Amino acid sequence: MALFDENTTVAPAPRRRWSRGTVFGLWALAVALVALLVMTFLPTAYVIQQPGPVYNTLGTAQNADGEEVPLISVDDAETFAPEGALDLLTVQVVGNPDRRPSWFELAQAWFDPSRAVLPIDRVFPPGQTTEQRNEENAALMVDSQQEATAAALTELGYELSPAITVHSLLDDSAAEGILEPDDVLLAVDGEPVSEAQQVRDAVAAAEDDPVVFTIQRDGEERQVSVTPREVETAEGPEWLVGVALIADYDFPVDVTIQLDNVGGPSAGMMFALGIIDVLTPGDLTGDRRFAGTGTIDAEGTVGPIGGIRQKLYGAQRAGAEFFLAPQANCNEVVGHVPDGLQVFAIVDLDDALSVLEAVRGGDDLGALPTCTAG
Repeated sequence: MALFDENTTVAPAPRRRWSRGTVFGLWALAVALVALLVMTFLPTAYVIQQPGPVYNTLGTAQNADGEEVPLISVDDAETFAPEGALDLLTVQVVGNPDRRPSWFELAQAWFDPSRAVLPIDRVFPPGQTTEQRNEENAALMVDSQQEATAAALTELGYELSPAITVHSLLDDSAAEGILEPDDVLLAVDGEPVSEAQQVRDAVAAAEDDPVVFTIQRDGEERQVSVTPREVETAEGPEWLVGVALIADYDFPVDVTIQLDNVGGPSAGMMFALGIIDVLTPGDLTGDRRFAGTGTIDAEGTVGPIGGIRQKLYGAQRAGAEFFLAPQANCNEVVGHVPDGLQVFAIVDLDDALSVLEAVRGGDDLGALPTCTAG
């Protein structure tokens, strides 16, 4: 008996053909996957801002040896143990000229309200390296601490007189070989100076004409001339002499602010409030948690900062109830306040102290200035 009939032909089953729509969809999916893979590694011309670490100015921070020490400490004066929290906020930048975020990372950031995507030139001006930016921010932090201390002590009744000092020279500085670190600027084009902004204004007005600086170096007074250069910055072209300045005060008390690896001037107001709380009896915060941001000068004027929206989310995540925002940043605040956070508009140090007093005393907070559009 034969198991197979050699004369029988078995035809294979007809192969099912995919429709044109299915084929098109598969090709589209393949192209999308390849594009996504390429975009994951393709560098961009943007960086990402996101909330950074939060520091309580009334708490502690690590010093260079990794030890926990008071963030603000004062010698040569009576101090008082504070309660509550006066949080300063930071912003982290993801990316730099050497390592830029991928398109995939940017896409993730677009859908996160606590993050912002910015052109890289807004954060790193053309020609500026990451190292240069870090050096500049470190100088701004030193100046911020000096100004905050001056504002706090002035508020407490101390009389102060600053000396405007060269902190450092930037790379390719127009003042290279002319000005030196620790030079004290006494006058610009014959006009006495008592704050760094006077120097900046005089340089900007001179443009490419030489500027005469009267300085004190090693106890000797002399005059030197520097011709500004036009430099492209994040705010546009500016005339600069290429030096970082700080206001150097001979303070009647020794204030030390311990905060490593944080740069920029935006913590000034919170430093000032923290110093006042340490130097005054009672509890400035009413044992509540405040957060805030803003530059400050010796007169107590609070100025705008960058990354306000990221700082709002940083404050919320740290558990703050109240947020002190520079009035100049209010247009960026309106419509972007996270749930559970109450924001107040601050013009100067007295405004900030008024908010603290109102919260501490259980007063009607509705009477305090808040951020509105326009």
